[in-house]
Amino acid sequence: MAYLNIKDKAIDFELPNKNGELVKLSNYKGKKIILYFYPKDNTKGCTLEALDFKTNLEAFKEKNAVVIGISKDSVKSHCNFSDKYELNFELLSDENAEVIENYGVWQLKKNYGKEYYGIVRTTYIIDEEFNIQNVYKVSRVDSHVKKVLEEI
Repeated sequence: MAYLNIKDKAIDFELPNKNGELVKLSNYKGKKIILYFYPKDNTKGCTLEALDFKTNLEAFKEKNAVVIGISKDSVKSHCNFSDKYELNFELLSDENAEVIENYGVWQLKKNYGKEYYGIVRTTYIIDEEFNIQNVYKVSRVDSHVKKVLEEI
């Protein structure tokens, strides 16, 4: 499936957070939603990205925005990752990759000549009306969160 495009409606879903509680995306309607998909807990790039969101979370809140991260990692993995780095936003587990596929971020990747399917690091900005405002295909995590914050 392809990426969702700017002005498309966000696809609603319900996934478990680090405590196993179900979180529904549409519960955040009326706020801006920073929905970011990342490959794996406790890897270098994913940890840097999560810590950058953590550091800037108050600035996002001041702009009426929430941050939600999604990967295929288990609830237990999210719990350990979140606790280890004291993350202050939702991490949702999509072990079956249903939401990941619906948002078009499960794609063929190449690494050292090998091909495999995995999550392409992507951030969706969803506006208060549940429309896709922007899509970032993230290649560098070091300046990504700043760009998202500036846009909203």
